[in-house]
Amino acid sequence: MIRYHDHEWGVPLHDDQGLFELLILEGAQAGLNWATILKKRESYRAAFDGFDVHKIAQYGQREIAKLLLNPGIIRNKLKIESAVQNAKAFLKVQEEFGSFDAYLWDFVDGAPIRNSRRSAGQVPASSAESEAMSKSLIGHGFRFVGATICYALMQAAGLVNDHLVGCFRYAEL
Repeated sequence: MIRYHDHEWGVPLHDDQGLFELLILEGAQAGLNWATILKKRESYRAAFDGFDVHKIAQYGQREIAKLLLNPGIIRNKLKIESAVQNAKAFLKVQEEFGSFDAYLWDFVDGAPIRNSRRSAGQVPASSAESEAMSKSLIGHGFRFVGATICYALMQAAGLVNDHLVGCFRYAEL
């Protein structure tokens, strides 16, 4: 968790591949904690073909059944099926907007929202931007993309800087 916090969390990400991975992992995290998903990250990468969106969009019942037997990932059928559905929706968004990056960062006008929180208790579970993102993603056919998941995605991908002001990463980002 420390390495993830110090090197990845909150760093502005503009790579569609990386954004897709975070989208899938954040959806898998729903109802669980991030530490659980982070421990399984490499297993997810192996199980989901390195998060190759084109391959995942082609998954059928055989691939889903195989994933349901994989102890290295969260074996929730709805979450696994949503990863496949989200891959298909992701490709459509790329086609419509040129990139998923352009689509996602438009919710923050292309620049990270820099919050000034002094304690973890001040960090919300969602925001107006994550609510709008959730509605838009759902409208584009995505699943497991509620406002809380979207806010977590925004934090992870650096669309919002929620490092506390006393954290060394706050000033760096």
